[in-house]
Amino acid sequence: MKPTRFYQHRRVLVIGLAKSGAAAARLLVELGAEVVVNDQKPLSENMEAKQLEQLGIRVVCGGHPLELLDEPFDLVVKNPGIPYTNPMVKKALERGLPVVTEVELAYHISEGPFIGITGSNGKTTTTTLIYEMLKADGQDPLLAGNIGLVACEVARKAKPGQWLVTELSSFQLAGIDEFRPAIAVLLNIFDAHLDYHGTKEAYAAAKANIFRNQTERDYAVVNADDPLVMDIASSVRSQKVLFSAKKPLDAGVYVQDGAVYWNGDPVIRIADIVLPGQHNLENILAAVATAKLAGAGDEAIRQVLATFSGVKHRLQYVAEIDGRRFYNDSKATNILATQKALSAFADEPVILLAGGLDRGNEFDDLLPYLQQVKAVVLFGQTADKIGRIAQKAGIETIRYVDNVEKAVPVAFELSEPGDVILLSPACASWDQYKTFEERGDIFINAVHKLK
Repeated sequence: MKPTRFYQHRRVLVIGLAKSGAAAARLLVELGAEVVVNDQKPLSENMEAKQLEQLGIRVVCGGHPLELLDEPFDLVVKNPGIPYTNPMVKKALERGLPVVTEVELAYHISEGPFIGITGSNGKTTTTTLIYEMLKADGQDPLLAGNIGLVACEVARKAKPGQWLVTELSSFQLAGIDEFRPAIAVLLNIFDAHLDYHGTKEAYAAAKANIFRNQTERDYAVVNADDPLVMDIASSVRSQKVLFSAKKPLDAGVYVQDGAVYWNGDPVIRIADIVLPGQHNLENILAAVATAKLAGAGDEAIRQVLATFSGVKHRLQYVAEIDGRRFYNDSKATNILATQKALSAFADEPVILLAGGLDRGNEFDDLLPYLQQVKAVVLFGQTADKIGRIAQKAGIETIRYVDNVEKAVPVAFELSEPGDVILLSPACASWDQYKTFEERGDIFINAVHKLK
């Protein structure tokens, strides 16, 4: 861990615990800061707060008392999930206090350079591909960020020259100050998390922060097929490297003659790539560009792409039972992700399991993608909304169930050999489940029960 005096003797308020907040609090104490932790959950139910209290850290639990900010703090570190509309966060900003996420701490302590990956969809798959490609190349990369590994914990282990391959959400990027990735990847931008950011413009601005501190020595890997991404990239200071799944490019990564090319040279035939779906091709191209910039050779890249079949909960193959193939795409927390999942099975009959948190949007954009869907099994707050779109699409078999677990046997009863049974909810999970991972695991377990 790189020694830093930046936090020594500074008074820091950590708002919101979970894994990232608890990790930030422990790190700050180690760096010599005076830390106060504030969390909504009562202390009696808050194991993380109890553990921090045992370390001698002052904890204030059971709410966010605004009077806490009457104390003299130098910095606020907030859990990424806490929105900027939170009264505590708003008051801190009004008082001129810097408000950051733990990614900023990770940058300050890391001895290794960062590869940062963001986008509305495909972050985890792209991040994992880059990590695996560098590992196959004989490098010793570290995996961190929104992928489930707290960045400031991973950054403690980084050695000089060791890449930190880091998935970054808009929530995390909204709270950076000096964070600067040597290679920054922006995959795409679509309507997402508008309940958190307020507007698409604010959401896009948070994503654009990934380039904010880059210099001419750094690289920006950007999607040439996404107009909004290209608009953001037009003002970056770093060296732009483009990728495109739709057209050949003069430089960068692109598809031509059934192969993936890097700067005019073929890297791998599309037929040799295991990962299914057009959307995954975009992720693959971004990963190839990034891995090449980070020094990986073609053989390592080919080795990974010929064997990598996907990340859990992201169009994950689960099982085949009596001729039916089950896929877990619980990470499809928005309409675009479900569109892409359905496109991956455009020529096959699909039974779609969908529904979840109602964020106020309609689902008309799903309509063109439902042509091969023979039945839908719906659950959650949005079940009726998606049901109306299914009716518009001419789908005659529409079933409503209480939850994902009950959806699986119903879908199986409606299916025939040769069908794809696809969980791709098009919605966040928070109306019924803590995370999309929990929702996906319940789906997997229910599938295995059918056996």
